[in-house]
Amino acid sequence: MGRGRSLSHLGRRCGGVLAMLATLGGCALHPAAPLVSNAPDLGDARYTRDPLPGFVPTAAGETTQTFSMGEAVKGQWWKAFGSSRLDTFEAEALRANADLKAAQAALRLARETFLAQRAAFLPNIQFVGAASRSKNSTTIAPPLSSNAEIYSLNSFGLNVSYLVDVFGVNAKTGEAAAAQLDGQRYQESAVYLTLTANVANAVLQLASLNTQMDDARGVTQANQKALDVILHRRALGEASSNDVASAQAILAQSGQQEAALQKQIDAARDLFAVLLGRPPGQAPEVQFRLADFHLPPSLPVSLPAVLVRRRPDVLAAEANVRAAAAWAGVAAAQRYPNVTLTGSLGGASGNLAALLNGSNSLWTFGGAVAQTVFDGGALAHKQKAAEAALEQAKAQHRSAVLGALQSTADILQAIVDDGAADVHAAEVVEASRRATEIAKNQHDQGQVGVLVLLAAEASQAQAQLALDQARAGRFTDTVALYQALGGDWTASSQPTSQTVRP
Repeated sequence: MGRGRSLSHLGRRCGGVLAMLATLGGCALHPAAPLVSNAPDLGDARYTRDPLPGFVPTAAGETTQTFSMGEAVKGQWWKAFGSSRLDTFEAEALRANADLKAAQAALRLARETFLAQRAAFLPNIQFVGAASRSKNSTTIAPPLSSNAEIYSLNSFGLNVSYLVDVFGVNAKTGEAAAAQLDGQRYQESAVYLTLTANVANAVLQLASLNTQMDDARGVTQANQKALDVILHRRALGEASSNDVASAQAILAQSGQQEAALQKQIDAARDLFAVLLGRPPGQAPEVQFRLADFHLPPSLPVSLPAVLVRRRPDVLAAEANVRAAAAWAGVAAAQRYPNVTLTGSLGGASGNLAALLNGSNSLWTFGGAVAQTVFDGGALAHKQKAAEAALEQAKAQHRSAVLGALQSTADILQAIVDDGAADVHAAEVVEASRRATEIAKNQHDQGQVGVLVLLAAEASQAQAQLALDQARAGRFTDTVALYQALGGDWTASSQPTSQTVRP
């Protein structure tokens, strides 16, 4: 009974030491963290120097777009274009895109790294056990109290070590890992946002190019008819070889325009397949036209202060500032002493049955303090380097904020300017249409030849091509606005370090 009480007493003592370790760890003296950010003042709620108009200039018969100031981007913003097929392709890309999968794996890596770092806040406990059979030399004192020269020895024990975080090395390292986890999360969100925008752009680009190809073929058909007429007239002696050469050059230019458009269509189709996670040879057959989509009538414009809390790139830069601040704290704490507590509890006996007897118990507790006396200034320079890295991260964060404001302002102004260009392109189309009607009436009355009519038709088709290009620009800028405002990436996000912070 005495032996059992002795072992129990040692167990209670070991438990008390572990409690002391935890208490010391909780009383760490952490160096103060430097300021985290120096972002520009966002008190002005306006992106552009001049106020935005109440609505975007729009040609007659087209969708009137207005700016909804203060409105946030809604989830799955691409649904605003009114295409169920676009929705299907977005879902496929989010399932299969290789870049997004890589970003998600990197996020899981960062999370597990953070959780591993969190273990530094706890003691390290190891179980050790050994069994041996030995013979001792007669010239050496016997190791056992029985003086047996041939003996068995069995031992077991628990070894405990704990780095007391008095000056916050572990705490600051944990903060840095948490910030890096957040930064990786925002990078994954940026990939998500970029992917959804690229898929929408790819679909709209294919629709635009297909529409422009239809217009270009109309131009080619009109020019082909004109060449046929001139060839017929030359056969009758009513046209010269110069007239034929000029018509052939115009027709060749039309063919060159079609070839350039086909090159863009082929490249856009290959890119679209890769975005969907497919090889180019398995690109989907899409025959979209711009008429299959409509411009969102209301364009959300969140406030600048909200923008910087939505943009993944800005949030990632902010996380980098937090990480740099934590590493600066680590560098400062490493200049203070390291305090380590160790302990072991176990037993040793030549008889397994007596291994747990109190008389066979072994224990030891101790502590150590280590302080660098001379290192040639290495620790001091490491601290200054960490402080310089913090200043760099602050400047990069400020640059990211300003860049986000600039890109949003550029796109908002581009939407207004593209609207004006669209209005002018529509006016050109309308004027070309009237000129074609006049030429047709004059041709029917015998006042002008067929070449005048064909030239008017070709001019109208070319004007329609320019109008479709302008409208495609409006679609592209609308997608860019959703992306610049931070889009909707919250559905992509996995748990942040906030949910697992020690």
